[in-house]
Parts: sequence; structure tokens; C-alpha cells
Amino acid sequence: MKQIVNQLKKSNRMLITSHEHPDGDAIGALLALGIALESQGKHVSLYNESPIPAVYRFLPSVQKVKRVITDPDTFDTVTVLDCGGLHRVGKAAGAIRQIPRIINIDHHVTNSNFGHFQLIDTRACATAEIIYRLIKAMGIGLDKAMATAIYTGILTDTGSFRFSNTNRLSFSICEEMISLGVNPSEVASHVYGTYSLGRIKLLNLALDSIEISASGKVSIMTVTQNMLKETGTHAEDADGLINYARRIQDVRVAALIHELDKRKKGDTGPVNYHVSLRSDGSVDVAAIAALFGGGGHASAAGFSITSTLLELKSKITELSQRYPELCNVN
Repeated sequence: MKQIVNQLKKSNRMLITSHEHPDGDAIGALLALGIALESQGKHVSLYNESPIPAVYRFLPSVQKVKRVITDPDTFDTVTVLDCGGLHRVGKAAGAIRQIPRIINIDHHVTNSNFGHFQLIDTRACATAEIIYRLIKAMGIGLDKAMATAIYTGILTDTGSFRFSNTNRLSFSICEEMISLGVNPSEVASHVYGTYSLGRIKLLNLALDSIEISASGKVSIMTVTQNMLKETGTHAEDADGLINYARRIQDVRVAALIHELDKRKKGDTGPVNYHVSLRSDGSVDVAAIAALFGGGGHASAAGFSITSTLLELKSKITELSQRYPELCNVN
């Protein structure tokens, strides 16, 4: 921690980034650290390759997150948040490697310990929790904007305090964030409260796509580019749909296959997909994702892959043979 505090204090031009297809923790940690460092007069640029999901666009300073890195050679430090490996930032990984100092802050057990400085705490409920401690260690006073970002990161990564990574500090930090002005009802109304009509239509199509493995333990949901076009929605509208597949009775692992590339009519060849995995806690999906070059938590993980849809579904279904927990058992 001390080395990272010193590096951030002496740095003048910083880039902060988090993983592509960001969740609430990746965005919350990114914004909280960015706001904190800007309050100290630092020149800070925020980057994420993917669009910010609509449910998180209420967060303070979210409009400062850019999808393009300009002049990467001007940065003296980059802080990479919530990424098990540097490749998780997406296409900008190559440019980021050229920045003189790379700080790696994460809470995933699959972290590869990349970078010049590491702050990895697998006991933390969220990367936002680590950022909270880092801001405190730097002697920066928290304000409502930082508090809102931290609260949102912890709320979403603990599944509203339902997941096994919820700890005592989760509640004590959130209590402190509320004392700084965060309104839990307001945050929840943005994150969970309202859906556009298009998203409801997308949900209907996604539910209709669900397939269950022969064992009954694996469910697969698919979201294609055609579905997005038909419903007038965007990629970020698929955020959270996997939870419907996970909550099916007897299902232990759910997969959401998200088609990333537009294909020509009649084309059945390989394209790029992002696969989200969720577990009921009995299966380590981070280990499964690692087999495909991805990572995450034991109960929530993901990976990207180039494949045909048929081959990809077959690979996921094979999990029922590879992992005894997913086989038919009495």
C-alpha cells in the first residue's frame, strides 16, 4: 500500500482504467479513485473500452470516462482496477504496457500479479473496498461523489449484500458512505429500479433462448446482435440478464453468451463473444473462465472468445462432464 500511495502522490499525469464490459465495481472503483486524485490537483484520464451500462450513468463524473486513449506516451502512471490480467482492459493493453509505471489493484483470486506495483486483497468484497482504503491511506477526505461510487461498487459486487463475499467491512464502509450523503434508495432505483420497454423485450427474447444441459445443472442464455437490433437496445442492456438463468431450479452454473460482432445474413462462421458465468456457490466459475483465458470470482466470472455459437455452446455444455459438481448426482 505504502509504495502505491507514494507513486500516486508523486505522479503528475495518470491514466486509470478497469476491465471491458464493466460492472458496478469496475466503474465505481474507477470513478472513486479518479475523483479523489483530481481533488489533489492531479491530471487524471479515465478509460474503459466498453460503453458504460445505462444503469450506472447516474454516477458522478461518469461522463469523464473515455473509450479512446489519446497520447498514451504522456502518462507517467497507469492504475488498472478490477482486472485479473492486463489483457482484461481490452485492445488498449498494448499501449498501457508502454506506460512507465503500472499499478495493479484488484480482489480476484485469479489475478496474475502483473504490473510494477500490486495491491491485491482477495478477502475484499470489491475493488471499491480497496479503493476506499487507499483513499484513506492517502489522507484524502471522502466526499459525496466518491462515496456514491464506492457504495455502488460494493452494493453491486456483493449482489446487494447477498453473495458470500459480503463481510463486516462491507456494511461498515457503506454506513460511512451513507453518512456522507449517499441515498441507498436513490442508488437502488438507478441500479435495479426501472427498465426501458426495449430492455423488457430483450429480456423476453433472452429468456426464450435459454437451454438446459442434460444434467439440468447448466443453463445457457444467448443475446445476439439481431436481438439488440430487433428491440432497439444496446449491449449494456444485457447487463444482469444472466441472473434469470442462474435462478432456475437445480441450475448450478449459468452462462450468458453475448455476441459482440455484427454478422452478415446467413453467416455462421466464428465471431467474437463475451461469456458471463454465474454459480450458485457450489462451482468455482473463475477456474472455468481461466480455462478460456478469463477470470473473476468463484461465483461470478467471464471470458471472451472467438468461436461459432454451436461450438461455444458445446464447450460450455462439456462442463457437466469436466466438473463432477455439475453431473447428475443423487
